Amino acid sequence: MSEPTIHGDVAAGFGPVADAFRRNFTRHGEIGAAVAVYAGDRPVVDLWAGHRDRRRTLPWERDTIVPVFSSTKGMAAFVVATMVSKGLLDYEEPVANYWPEFAAQGKGTVTVRQLIDHQAGLSGLDTVVRLRQIADLDGLATILAAQRPAWRPGTRHGYHAITLGLYQGELVRRADPEHRTLGRIFAEEIAKPLDLDFFIGLPAEQSMERIATLAATEGVDILRYERDIPVRIGAEIFAKRGLSHAALTNPRIGAPVRARRRALLELEMPGSNGVGNARSLAKTYGAAAGRTGALPIEDTVLDRLAAAAADDVPADDLVLHTKSRYHLGFRKSRGSFSFGSDKRAYGTTGLGGSFGFADPATGLGFGYSMNRLGLAVLDDVRSRNLRNALLRCPV
Repeated sequence: MSEPTIHGDVAAGFGPVADAFRRNFTRHGEIGAAVAVYAGDRPVVDLWAGHRDRRRTLPWERDTIVPVFSSTKGMAAFVVATMVSKGLLDYEEPVANYWPEFAAQGKGTVTVRQLIDHQAGLSGLDTVVRLRQIADLDGLATILAAQRPAWRPGTRHGYHAITLGLYQGELVRRADPEHRTLGRIFAEEIAKPLDLDFFIGLPAEQSMERIATLAATEGVDILRYERDIPVRIGAEIFAKRGLSHAALTNPRIGAPVRARRRALLELEMPGSNGVGNARSLAKTYGAAAGRTGALPIEDTVLDRLAAAAADDVPADDLVLHTKSRYHLGFRKSRGSFSFGSDKRAYGTTGLGGSFGFADPATGLGFGYSMNRLGLAVLDDVRSRNLRNALLRCPV
């Protein structure tokens, strides 16, 4: 592929990230993308290039935003951390203390930490949920509370791909004195103070024109650009059975490549339908890693986010069929999926390749967003190239 025109700025010493970003276009099938790195509140990398449509007719611009799927989970986890800082939530308290109906089906002892660390066995729903039902928060809460866990909570973990955000949303709504939604709290207490271009629930005044069109990786491009193909997950979805199928196909929100539509993005699904850009991810994680004071999160809580998980060994993920480790709503750098400069790093990945993380050891926040949806479950090669390049930069 031809050399892309790279736009933006790179601070001295961070040239390796720009080089890796360029190679993602020439060697790894990038269509449009952005990468950003913040040292605390200071941008040291802010780059964008390519196109926001598969036909390559519309340029990716500085203010282009895109669905980032589960990278939204990190923003939701910061909202929970904000609530903990205010004393409105406690990671070790049962969810039922804030949401009594949640105790149904033997879930009375499930803690907030177990829920947000994908240990509650609530990765799928028995009741089919459609888009219109997600907007009915009271009705949705009834469905969520009635769900029976798929395994004994606290004994195993499995990725709550879509359901986690729904459970977090209701938990936060119950705990907040004003009964605000998670998306509203994020907008008021995190996005506005940090001047983020990131939304959990797209406002009506935001134009769809600035949102990049997503492109599936298919046909010969799979052979060209993909190496880590999730065969077992695909088999379960095709067979319409198993935990992977249950977690990834209900609520019925449609194929990921069709996520760029207002009917979906205007809803609040705090685990899966945020829309934003790399700059916003990096700025948020930079504020956390650099302890800038811009986030309404106490240092003691930030210490907990950066600490090792209670069980610090990657374990089998019953949904993703790989080794993974979760901690207070984030992924931790572990094993074959490493990021940041040491094991204190935390963040979340999104379907297709997007990623944001904090590196407390260096005070850096990283963000990457794109519109070609890769197939890797965790470690997309494009994100990995950028992360590895960052490790070669002096801090």
